[in-house]
Amino acid sequence: MNEALELLLKRRSVKAIDMIEPGPSDEELNTIIRCGIRVPDHGKLGPWRILRFAGDRRRAFGAVLVAAWQAAHPADPPARAELERGRLERAPVVLAVISRITPEHKIPEWEQELSAGAVCQNLLVAAHAMGYRAQWLTEWFAYDRTVAQALGLGPHERLAGWIHIGSSAAEPPDRPRPDFADVVRDWEP
Repeated sequence: MNEALELLLKRRSVKAIDMIEPGPSDEELNTIIRCGIRVPDHGKLGPWRILRFAGDRRRAFGAVLVAAWQAAHPADPPARAELERGRLERAPVVLAVISRITPEHKIPEWEQELSAGAVCQNLLVAAHAMGYRAQWLTEWFAYDRTVAQALGLGPHERLAGWIHIGSSAAEPPDRPRPDFADVVRDWEP
C-alpha cells in the first residue's frame, strides 16, 4: 500500500491533555499550515484564517479564558474559573482555525464553512505525517462572545476549531470506527 494511504488509514487523534513536548519547530509548523490551507476552495475566497498559539501566548490567552468563564458563570467559585487558564497549555502548539464567510456570494456559505473544516482536517493529517500528534477540539470557548472578541473575530467569522499539536509518550489506541457497510451504500434508482 502506498505511504499516503497507509498514513490516512492509521491517523488517530491524541487527547490534548495527553500531549507532551516536543511540538513542531517554527519551520515544521509553517509546513503543517501550508499543507492545511491546500484545501478545496470553490471561488478562491480563502474562507478561513489561522491564529497560532505557542510558548507564552498560550499562557497569556489563559487570562482571556478565565475572564470569559467568570463572565458566563458569575456564581462559580474563582477556583473553577482558574481551571480554564491552562486550556491552551495542554499541547505545545495550538492553532485556532477561523471560518471567514463572504455573505451573499455566489459560493454558498455552507461550501465556505466546509472549506474551513477541510483546513482543520488537513492540519491533523499534516501533523501526523510529520510524526506529531494532533486533536481538533471546539469546547465551550469556541462559542463564547468574550473569546471571539479577544480573537478579533469579525461579524462573519466563527471558530471552526482549535487544533492542538504535540507529541505523545505512547502510540494512541484506535477507537471503534463505523462499520463500512453501515455508512456506505450504492445508490439505487
